[in-house]
Amino acid sequence: MKRKDFLTPAERSERMSRIRGKNTRCEREMALLLRRARVRYRGHRPDLPGKPDFAIERGKVVVFVDGAFWHGRRVEEWRRGLKAFWKEKISENIRRDQRNFRRLRRLGWSVVRIWEDDVFRRPSWCLRRIRRAISRSRRRRAGSRARAQAAGPNIT
Repeated sequence: MKRKDFLTPAERSERMSRIRGKNTRCEREMALLLRRARVRYRGHRPDLPGKPDFAIERGKVVVFVDGAFWHGRRVEEWRRGLKAFWKEKISENIRRDQRNFRRLRRLGWSVVRIWEDDVFRRPSWCLRRIRRAISRSRRRRAGSRARAQAAGPNIT
């Protein structure tokens, strides 16, 4: 049984136009958490794949704060009720996210994905995940510098 949209096309368009791609409520909350924790970041870097919500340059860590619906969190649990358009839209978002994450990793960035509901339900857990990624990234980079120095000058 196909359910008719209860909104007119103009009302639907107006409602959809209110959905923001950046500086959402959960992103603003995450920014506040990072500032309080004295974690320096740059927001929405257009030069990086996927324009991460936060780029923490000292640790070479990027953070994406993603919505469960748009990015397909636990999509298999609720996918059945969607129309073909939304199934394809969400599937493409998931594929795009995976491509961007791979590109970022190849560029040497660590990728942290935080789901929007976790920002509000478990803010300290989110912050711990980000701090852990920063410290791992710093250790990894320090280790590769030490190995390079131990190898000596590159003379050919």
